Parts: sequence; C-alpha cells; structure tokens
Amino acid sequence: MNAIILAAGRGNRMKNYTENSPKCLINFQGKALLEWQIEALRGAGIKRIAIVTGYRRELIASYGLIEFYNDKWAETEMVASLERGDQWLRSSPCIVSYSDIWYNKRIVHNLLTANGDIAIAYDPNWLRLWTARFGDPLLDAESFRLSPNGTLLEIGNKPSSVNEIEGQYMGLFKITPSGWNEIQIVRSNMSLQDRTNLQMTCTLQKVIEANRIPIHSVACHYKWAEFDSPTDLTCLGQ
Repeated sequence: MNAIILAAGRGNRMKNYTENSPKCLINFQGKALLEWQIEALRGAGIKRIAIVTGYRRELIASYGLIEFYNDKWAETEMVASLERGDQWLRSSPCIVSYSDIWYNKRIVHNLLTANGDIAIAYDPNWLRLWTARFGDPLLDAESFRLSPNGTLLEIGNKPSSVNEIEGQYMGLFKITPSGWNEIQIVRSNMSLQDRTNLQMTCTLQKVIEANRIPIHSVACHYKWAEFDSPTDLTCLGQ
C-alpha cells in the first residue's frame, strides 16, 4: 500500500499563514501538518509516501518524500493534481490524503482494511466541530447521505438542513486501481476545462451517479482537524 499527499495548492483562505509557504507546513501543536500526516501514515504501516507539490515546492524537499510535481498548480483543482500520481494509482492501492488535515493513524488503519475500490473516511459527529468552526454549520457543510449498508448515496451538494448531512468527508480515502480507473472513465466524458476544475467531492458524486462501483464509508471516531481558514487554528486548539 502506498500513500499520496495532495499539497500542490497555496491555500489562499489561510491568508498570511501561506504567504510564503504551502499550507501543509502550517504549524499545529508543535509540528507542521505534513509531519503529522507522515507520522500517521507510517504509523499505520505505509512505507512509500509521495506528495504532489506545486506552490513553493522547494520547502517540501527536505522531507524526503517521492515527488509528483504539478507545474499547473495555480490553474488546476485537486483531481487534476491527483492525476500526477497516475502511475502509482494504476499499479497499487493508495491512501490519498489532503495536506490540510490532521488525523490519527487509527483511521488510516481502518481505511486499509475497508471494503471496496473506493472507501472514504468521514466524521459522523461532524455537527459539533462545524458549529465550533463556523457558528452556523450550514455555511460550509456539504450533503452526505449513506445507504443502510454504509455505501455513499450523496456527497458534495449544498444542503438546506442538517438532516441532509449524516457526516462530513475528511479528505482522506483509499482507492484501488479499479477505483482510479472508474474516476478516469467519469472524467473522460468531460471537457478539458471541466476536468481541470473538478473538485474531489464532485468527482465522488459523479461516480455514484454512474452506478458502476459503490463508494464505501469508514466512520472516524477519533480526533481530527481541517484547516481552511486562520480561525481553524484557534477553535481547533492551536
């Protein structure tokens, strides 16, 4: 099993925190987010870790990870960045991690043993965290609905009430070569511009709508954090 960390973007919403360095190097509780991620992935037994770089890539070089460079990082979204690891994704199952999250190695362990070609980690107790971060949790939350057997029915749409949200996607998932092939099939039916601008949750929703493979879910009952704005550093315990 390999892992790919997506760290190409700048993270403009973090303002001065990313003025001179990538978001993955933000300090949280004494370590860069990237250090926490490497520690969790290696703690779960993953030895080969790659990182998709872009903005200020030279600052990440000292971590000794395999690099996939996205030279169009300023013009592309996350799925286009993930495609830079196409060779790995076609050859072996991978854990894929956003670079702006903090999580426990135990959720990685749970993903490693999850069923299916795509399995995503989610927080079923999302409401308390989102209320602390935003006041009104609907300001930033996305729809998230599961079937009785735990497969994903809907993700990434704008909810009108918290009743449409059974959890929140964490930005951490497992994907097999077959799962990556399905994503590529979905993307192949889109224009180049749409493929370039495609967000991850929108991609997952399109996989659901294609109805060829299920997306499985893994509930996270451990502490975790996402860093989208400077206020996250305060309300999440920096």
